[in-house]
Amino acid sequence: MVRRGRDLLMVYSLKTRILENKKILPDFYEMVLSAPAIAAEAVPGQFLMVKTSPTLVPFLRRPISLSRINAEEGTITLVYQVVGSGTKLMTVMTPGSEIEVVGPLGKGFTWSVKDKVVAIVGGGCGIAPLVALTEELLKAGKEVYALLGAQSRDKLLSDKYFIELGAKVMIATDDGSFGRKGFVTQLLEEVINTTRLDQVYCCGPLPMTKAVVKLTKEALVPCQVSLEERMGCGVGACLGCVCKVRSEEGSLTYKKVCHDGPVFTSSEVIFDD
Repeated sequence: MVRRGRDLLMVYSLKTRILENKKILPDFYEMVLSAPAIAAEAVPGQFLMVKTSPTLVPFLRRPISLSRINAEEGTITLVYQVVGSGTKLMTVMTPGSEIEVVGPLGKGFTWSVKDKVVAIVGGGCGIAPLVALTEELLKAGKEVYALLGAQSRDKLLSDKYFIELGAKVMIATDDGSFGRKGFVTQLLEEVINTTRLDQVYCCGPLPMTKAVVKLTKEALVPCQVSLEERMGCGVGACLGCVCKVRSEEGSLTYKKVCHDGPVFTSSEVIFDD
């Protein structure tokens, strides 16, 4: 267990069985794990630290966000991008084999019963954790705008899931190969100008996140951001993922993305130019 404030949170370190592991886009894979204990505890926005090799190389586990959480079936889905040796090793793991994970870790997204209309804004690999969030928001009766961005059609993640779930999906690609040509932040600006949003949730590249924070601040819409940072331990011990924040008293300080986040309120985080 780990302590956050007055709460004791259950965290598991265990071997899970791989049910599926398939390529879904160039450089992107989807892995489904049988992990009933983790699925019962997890919330959208949390992540696992995944051991990608039975040997000590690579030594560090990889942080992978939870893309889908199915507590009834006891499964969790990870969507990962191949960016190095660890994630490359994951691509050859076969269904039926086991993989060691620690989790669920971190602080996830939150929502209020007062919120009626919300928007999620995702870009690149940051779209993955927003699938689980959208599923929970829709279950809670929210009207959800899913604004998704990618460089091109062949790099756009999970749009079919958002459509199947029943979100109002809007898509932008940098090259115009699918959806609107341009940036996903242009879609957000359009929605803000035509719809009264109660909350915005964001996960993706830093320039996109900073633009979303600026837009929501100007429009006085509350916003939660999930930060993408390199992590060493995932539990707040190595201090490898600190970010600058503003305390409730107004002073500047630092928090650990793995332990205190990865989800923060946008007004809390200091984004240096």
